[in-house]
Amino acid sequence: MIRVLLVDDHAVVRMGLKMLLNSLEDMEVVAEASEGNEAIEKVHETQPDVILMDFSMPHGKDGLSATEELKQQFPDTAILILTMHDDEEYLFRAVQAGAYGCVLKSAPHEELIQAIRNVNNGEAYLTPSATKRLMDEYLHTMKEYGTDVYQQLSVREKEVLTLIAKGYANKEIAGQLYISVKTVEAHKSKLMDKLQMKTRPELVSYALKKGLLGSAIQ
Repeated sequence: MIRVLLVDDHAVVRMGLKMLLNSLEDMEVVAEASEGNEAIEKVHETQPDVILMDFSMPHGKDGLSATEELKQQFPDTAILILTMHDDEEYLFRAVQAGAYGCVLKSAPHEELIQAIRNVNNGEAYLTPSATKRLMDEYLHTMKEYGTDVYQQLSVREKEVLTLIAKGYANKEIAGQLYISVKTVEAHKSKLMDKLQMKTRPELVSYALKKGLLGSAIQ
């Protein structure tokens, strides 16, 4: 059972999401919050697996600030941003804050449900359109994004980075590369040190900007 915390300043939105998620066999809404500070309190109280966080909440702490604080206190809790903004700027900001991805409020229910399941498994979630925009942005900024640092990565580190970007969990990466989960974690730790990153979503964003999805390892 995936334990979900709903964070949105509109009670009607929370009610609809709660009815949808509680109708599923593998999900349960364990708490609700109307702004970021309340969300942080609810996480302490209920220890959810996934937080569905509204990006824009005008009263109290907003979703971005709450995400940054929660990732410091609860680094293993998956946060999925819910937003009405179909804009790469919001996606970048959410990933940098520590979210595992974004879902548009206008998205079909099936997409939202799949996104929650993905992030609960430790995978990033990006819509195809968001992935394309990230890769387009990479093509325009690759020279300014630290090509030299990427070239310093070992072949194995590049393989791990590519599989992380494709949404594989640590256990799945271990199976793909015929190495132990502990070794995968060690490679991921080295990647974060070399790239000066702290979270898995940051690695995903970097890999997407480097154009690693759907291409051979360079």
